[in-house]
Amino acid sequence: MIKLSVNVNKVATLRNSRGGHLPSVLEATRVCVEAGAPGVTVHPRADARHITERDVRDVAALLHGLGGRTEFNIEGDPRPDLLNLVHELRPTQCTIVPVQPGEITSQAGWSADTPHAGIAAVAADLRRAGIRLSLFVEPEEAPIRWAKDVGADRVELYTEPFARAFERGAPAAQASFRRYTAAAELAHALGLGINAGHDLDLENLVLFRTLPHLEEVSIGHALMSHALFVGLDRSVREYLSVLRH
Repeated sequence: MIKLSVNVNKVATLRNSRGGHLPSVLEATRVCVEAGAPGVTVHPRADARHITERDVRDVAALLHGLGGRTEFNIEGDPRPDLLNLVHELRPTQCTIVPVQPGEITSQAGWSADTPHAGIAAVAADLRRAGIRLSLFVEPEEAPIRWAKDVGADRVELYTEPFARAFERGAPAAQASFRRYTAAAELAHALGLGINAGHDLDLENLVLFRTLPHLEEVSIGHALMSHALFVGLDRSVREYLSVLRH
């Protein structure tokens, strides 16, 4: 079965809009785990505008206390403070993403012309620590080969272009999906695992779940938005149901 990693950033965004402790990121994490989510993702940004370092530590402690049956994925740009936190907490996976100044959310995957040395050093350090490295990339040949060359274990395919194509109707969705299929087949042939994320939801996931060799999807915004109307437990279970189909 394709694993679901629930991104709990939006819970922190709502909490921070008012201050205080509600809604609780820790309680949201617990609900996701009890609903059956195989993974939890956090993306602590340098400005701490949603998930904070304290949140990351609390989530790590909670998941560790549950015996490690839920994978923990820390996502972010390769800045020193984030990498130090990753090495301290030792999550199952670290997803390294490029960050643009002032962006609201991730806008693109790593470019194939990104210098090898810096990311390769990060990859080597994570490998020595036993932490799986996933690199956030466009569904194209050049960045996938770049990810292999710098030492990634997996790629996370940036799926916003697919989501926008899906909104335009079946022909556009199928054309976009063929592009992702080719990318997945290449990544698999190179020995890379395949994750995906960004703007996947209950509707477009029905097609995207058929992607060859797909191992994990990371979903936050759509899942949390749905949870406002049906509850977080039910939202997680509905996403799991789609992935099991």
